[in-house]
Amino acid sequence: MAQKKNIVELEDVVVKFVGDSGDGMQLTGTLFSDAAAIAGNDLATFPDFPAEIRAPQNTIAGVSGFQVHLGQRKILTSGDMCDVLVAMNPASLRANLKWAKPGATLVVDSATFDDKGIEKAGYQTNPLEDGSLDGYNLIKAPISLLTQESLRQLEIDKRSAERTKNMFVLGILYFLFNRDLEVTLEFIEKKFKSKPLIKEANKAALKAGFNYGETIEAIKSTFRVGPAKMEKGLYRNITGNIATAWGLLAAAENSGRPLFLGSYPITPATEILMELSKHKSLGAKVFQAEDEIAGICSAIGASFAGSLAITTTSGPGFSLKSEAIGLAVITELPLVIVNVQRAGPSTGMPTKSEQSDLMQALFGRNGECPAIVMAASSPANCFYYAYEAAKLSLEHMTPVILLTDGYIGFGSELFKIPDTKNLPPITPPIATPNDPDFKPYRRDEKTLVRQWAHPGMEGLRHRIGGLEKTNIDGNVSTDPLNHQLMVNIRAEKVNRVADYIPLQELMGEDSGDLLVVGWGGTEGALVSAVNKMQEEGKKVSLAHFNHIMPLPKNTAEIFSHFKKIMVCELNMGQFVSYLRMTIPDYRYHQFNKVQGLPFHVQELTDAFNNLLEEK
Repeated sequence: MAQKKNIVELEDVVVKFVGDSGDGMQLTGTLFSDAAAIAGNDLATFPDFPAEIRAPQNTIAGVSGFQVHLGQRKILTSGDMCDVLVAMNPASLRANLKWAKPGATLVVDSATFDDKGIEKAGYQTNPLEDGSLDGYNLIKAPISLLTQESLRQLEIDKRSAERTKNMFVLGILYFLFNRDLEVTLEFIEKKFKSKPLIKEANKAALKAGFNYGETIEAIKSTFRVGPAKMEKGLYRNITGNIATAWGLLAAAENSGRPLFLGSYPITPATEILMELSKHKSLGAKVFQAEDEIAGICSAIGASFAGSLAITTTSGPGFSLKSEAIGLAVITELPLVIVNVQRAGPSTGMPTKSEQSDLMQALFGRNGECPAIVMAASSPANCFYYAYEAAKLSLEHMTPVILLTDGYIGFGSELFKIPDTKNLPPITPPIATPNDPDFKPYRRDEKTLVRQWAHPGMEGLRHRIGGLEKTNIDGNVSTDPLNHQLMVNIRAEKVNRVADYIPLQELMGEDSGDLLVVGWGGTEGALVSAVNKMQEEGKKVSLAHFNHIMPLPKNTAEIFSHFKKIMVCELNMGQFVSYLRMTIPDYRYHQFNKVQGLPFHVQELTDAFNNLLEEK
């Protein structure tokens, strides 16, 4: 018989789903997020999974997780600690209990806590029975067995029935958070349209989980998170990788240049290639090359032919592309290189996030080889920075390196879909056919940008390639003074881009005791931490950078008004080293983390308070 439950109103809540790699936790978390988005909650997500396609079952190494932070206020991070932890086996509970708040609700599949599973996870005794979880609201349910029982009327094999247990636990969560099942039922209907038995099994498991939540005494209260107050518009839950792809498509449309992507699949960037491959109807051409070098070289060829050329990769692939980036620099052709950073060096931790490719982006090429370097800072603004990267590359005839990372590339948040007609115009410097005054390296006096003449434009044949050229005429040259001139011009051309990017903004007062400095995908955590400090009356402000090479023109001016500066990054100190090179007049403090995990707000505020207390 159903029990009447109290409803607790929450401003925000963090839910984490964890289980074996084959337990469907990524899909479960995504569906839970989509339901929250449709209910009007703001949200941020953090998928966390092993690099192996199928890691050893019931082991800590094989645990896959998906964290969702949702609320009726603006959500900036995926959350530090979780309020609700769903654990599908002993290993996932052991690996993630440290991320649960004291008193958190634990939803556990007790059917997996047999002697073998408990031993494999490294427990000496059964944590569901030994009292070690007494401080939590424990909901232990034999989910695997209940799922099979709920599908007994269907003629489905045991293995297929087992696979629907993630829908059963999702049903429990939908009851716990007073969610409507309809959205997910529609998803199941579409996804398994051609497999009617699997479709009915997933629907039945979802409904059974919801009904189970109504009947068990362990759930004494349910939660409600009201809709967030957001600007009116059309929203969707979007990952950073998909937002990046959409931004590049918008840039192609507004520039009038066909989009060409030449790439090789690599975690965590592959989804950009996959998304763009779906949009042939928008004129996108996607080439999956045999390796990283072929990917970028094909893109350079497409740029020479007049396309908006893109290549996407992560750290190991980025290093392979370095020589070809130099080719794009010396030929002065537009090219956008997207690097979705991951933990290194070498293969490192492919599914974990880091900000450790900044120095490679700035200096990782032979010769004097300057390129524009930018960084996106949230899943949604990947759209806008991809668009701007394409705009700067096309208008300034030089490669642009756009850094994102696995955290924002895989993570998601609500994205208000813009009208592309309202985005800034993109005007490439296209040469005029049969221009009698055309010279391949004649430049605009203000920007130092050369004109873009591609094959098929009458009367504009010229030589191009990796050998040094003379200024204006573009003839091959080994003259030392000409080389000095061309090196200076290419560097100055990138420096002058500072005139075309926004001034650096501050969150907080323009002077104070501490300026927190960050860049890229750490923005959400840094904004949350600085907000907290400001609410406590501390004189702390934040400068978060998206434009790195060149830096915004007012950077030094901002720094001059603060007593202390702390640079926070998910590496050993690459941005702070760059600042010490370019703006050496200040003493920079630093806070660094290289664990393959994002910053937690609490660890940041602790570091800021410790620095403020130092004399």
